[in-house]
Amino acid sequence: MGQAEIEERIMTKVTHEFDLYGKHYTLETGELAKQATGAVLVKQGDTTMLVTAVVSPERKNYDFFPLTVDFVEKMYAVGRLPGGYLKRETKPTDKATLTARMIDRPIRPSFPEGFRNEVQIVATSLVCDQINPYDVICTMGASAALSVGGVPFEGPLACVRIGRNRETGAFMVNPTYEERENSDLDLELGGTRDFVSMLEAGAEEISEEDMLDAMRYGQEALGAFCDEQRRFFEKVAAANGPIQMREYILDEPNEYVHNKVFAHYDEMSAALKDADKQARLSKVAALQAEITAEFTEDEQLEFDRALPVELKSLEKHAMRSMVVQTGERVDGMRANEIRPLMIKPDYLPLVHGSGLFQRGQTQVLSVLTLGMLADWQRLDSIDPDEGKRYIHQYNFPPYCTGEAGRLGAPKRREIGHGALAERALVPVLPSVEEFPYTIRVVSEVMESNGSSSMASTCGSCLALMDGGVPIKRPVSGIAMGLIQEEGKTVVLSDIQGVEDFLGDMDFKVCGTSEGITAMQMDNKATGLTFEILEAALAQAKESRAFILGKMLEQISGPRESIRDNAPHIITMKIPVDKIRDVIGSGGKVIRAIQDETGAQVEIQEDGTIYIGATNSGAEDAKARIEAIVKVPEVGEEYFGRVVGIQPFGAFVELLPGKDGLLHISRMAQGRVDKVEDVLNVGDEVHVKIIEVDDKGKISLDRIDKPEVPGKDTQAAFQERERRPRRPGDKGTEPKQDRQPRRHHEG
Repeated sequence: MGQAEIEERIMTKVTHEFDLYGKHYTLETGELAKQATGAVLVKQGDTTMLVTAVVSPERKNYDFFPLTVDFVEKMYAVGRLPGGYLKRETKPTDKATLTARMIDRPIRPSFPEGFRNEVQIVATSLVCDQINPYDVICTMGASAALSVGGVPFEGPLACVRIGRNRETGAFMVNPTYEERENSDLDLELGGTRDFVSMLEAGAEEISEEDMLDAMRYGQEALGAFCDEQRRFFEKVAAANGPIQMREYILDEPNEYVHNKVFAHYDEMSAALKDADKQARLSKVAALQAEITAEFTEDEQLEFDRALPVELKSLEKHAMRSMVVQTGERVDGMRANEIRPLMIKPDYLPLVHGSGLFQRGQTQVLSVLTLGMLADWQRLDSIDPDEGKRYIHQYNFPPYCTGEAGRLGAPKRREIGHGALAERALVPVLPSVEEFPYTIRVVSEVMESNGSSSMASTCGSCLALMDGGVPIKRPVSGIAMGLIQEEGKTVVLSDIQGVEDFLGDMDFKVCGTSEGITAMQMDNKATGLTFEILEAALAQAKESRAFILGKMLEQISGPRESIRDNAPHIITMKIPVDKIRDVIGSGGKVIRAIQDETGAQVEIQEDGTIYIGATNSGAEDAKARIEAIVKVPEVGEEYFGRVVGIQPFGAFVELLPGKDGLLHISRMAQGRVDKVEDVLNVGDEVHVKIIEVDDKGKISLDRIDKPEVPGKDTQAAFQERERRPRRPGDKGTEPKQDRQPRRHHEG
C-alpha cells in the first residue's frame, strides 16, 4: 500500500482519554499534520504537545541509523513573547535540548538493526499550563506517532517521571510542578512494559534500595502507559481500518563479507589489547585497512554498506568476547578495577577555585567562579523556572580525543553531560541564606577515554571545596558498563570509550557517603534485570567510595573561607520602608555608595541587602547603609557637617540624608547676632540630639560651645550698663535664663 493511499485513508479524528495515577491524559490523531508519516497530539491536563514522525521513503547510504529528534519551544504556549531583539524563537534552550535527548534515547534502540531510512521526530509545544510538565509525555507522543504511521519499531514505549513525597515516602507518577517541589526524587524512566532503555535521576542522597524500589514502580507505570497506547491504536483501527505496517528494506548481513572479515578475529583481539587509546585506535584502523584491501575495488564498491558494518561488528565481538571469556578488558584490568587516579585541588592561581581530576586517560579541569546573586542565569523558556544560581557547564574540545575539529556552540552531548554533573552537585550546595552567591563551575575536558561526565562531577566537587563553598558533603561519580555475550553477564566499573560504544549499558551513578544524588543510564540489553541493576548499583557504591576516599586525601573538605580575590558578600536586613531611602531618587544614593566604596549592592523586596566586594568596600558600604536607615535618638552625639544656613540657625547633616537644626541660640556662649559669625557651610560641629518630634524633625544642641567670636560677652554687657540711657531706651535688665524660642523654619 502506497504512502499517499495510507495518508488519505487515516483522516478521521480519533481521541482517547484516560486517567492514570491521578492525572488525566489525552491521545489524539487525524486532524493535525496529516502529511507526516504519523502525528499525535498528547496532553497531560491542559499541557498539549504535537509530536510528528516522518520517515524518508528511500534508504540512506549510511552505516548507522539516521534518527533526528527535535523539541521546539514556542513561547506562545505560555502566553509570552520571546526575549531578544528579534522577538522570535531562535536556538534551542538547554531544557529543549535535554527534552529532545529524553525522547531520542528510548526511541533509538527500538528500531531494527539495519534500518537506514531517515527518521525525524519533532515535538512542538502548543500549550504549557504551568501545572503539568511537558517533557516526559513527548516520548509517549513519539511512540504513538510512529505506531499510527505504521513504522516498524519495538513499541509502544513511554517515559514516566517518578517522584517521592518527602513526608509520606509515597511514590508519584508524573507529578505536577508543585508536587515536585515536595519531592526528594526526580527519576525519569523510558522504555516498554518489559524493558528500561533510558534512565535519568536526581535525588537528595537516597539509598540504592530506595532507588531500586522507585525504578520497579516506574517500570509498572511504563506498562500502564503502553497499555493505554494499545487501546488508542484499537480506536484508530476501528475508525480508519487496521493500521498497515510500512515495508522498509533493511541492510542484511552479507555472508561472504562476514566470513572474510571475521577470519581476522584473532588479529582484532590482539589489536584491541592496548591500554593507550590512541595506540589502540591506530592498530584497529590499520587492521581494518588491511582487511578492506583484501576486497577488490569492485567488491568494495559493491559492499560499500556491508563492509563498514562488518568491520565494526568484528571489533565489537572481539572486545566483548575478551571480557566474558578471560575476565580482562582491553587495558588488562579486571571488571571491577578503577584506572589510576590523579587528583589535584587548587590547580590554578587567582581563580576562585579549581580542581584537576584524572582517571586513566580521562582528564577534566574544573574551575569555579563566584558572583553576586544578581548574576544568576535567567531562563527564557516555557519552563516555570525563572533561573538558577548554580550553573555547571561542560566543554568537550576536539583536542581531548586527539582530533582536529571546529570549535563552536556546545553540542547536545555537552549540554547533557553538564546537566548531569549539575544535577549531581545541586543537592549538596548550601542555601542562599547560608551562602548568598551565584556559583558557576566550568569543566574543561583535557583528555577523554570514557566517562568524562563523571570526571567532571569529581573535578567540580574539588573546585567547590577548594573555593570554600560550604557543601554538605563531597560527591563522587562512576560510570558502570555491561557486557552480555555468550550467555554470560559481566558488570564493568569505570568503563572506557570502547566499552561504552561497543557495550550494552552506560550507567552513571553519582552520590555522597550518604546516598545517590544523580544517575543516568542508556541501555541496549533487553536482558537487563533488576537483579543486574542491583549488582551494578552495589558495585558502583564501592567504586564511588574508593574515588571519594582518594579525593579526601587531597582535600579533606571545603576550605574555611573563600579566596581573597572572590567577592566577599555581607548580608544585612533593613525595614522595607527604608528601601526607598537607600536607593534614593532615581537610584542616586545607591549609585553613590557603589561608586565611592567599589562594592556591589543588591536590594531584595523584603529588605534583605547583599553587599559584595573584593576589598574593604563591603564593610564601608554596609556602614553607609546603616547610617541611612538608622533612626537618630535623643541623647546621641554626632560630629556633623553644616549643610545649610538660615537666619534662625544651621542645618547639620548627622547621617546621609538626615539633618538636624542647631538653633542660633545654641551655637555659642552668649548672644549670636548672625549665624555666619559662628558657623559656615562645610564646618564640622559636635552636636547632641535634644528633641525628635512626632514628624521626625530633629533639634540639636552644640557641645562645648565656644565664645562668640570678636568680643567678650560679659565685658560687653557691663559696658552697656554703664552707658546713660537715652529717651525711648527699653530696660536692659538681663534675663539670662530666658532662651529664644526654637524654630524649624525651612
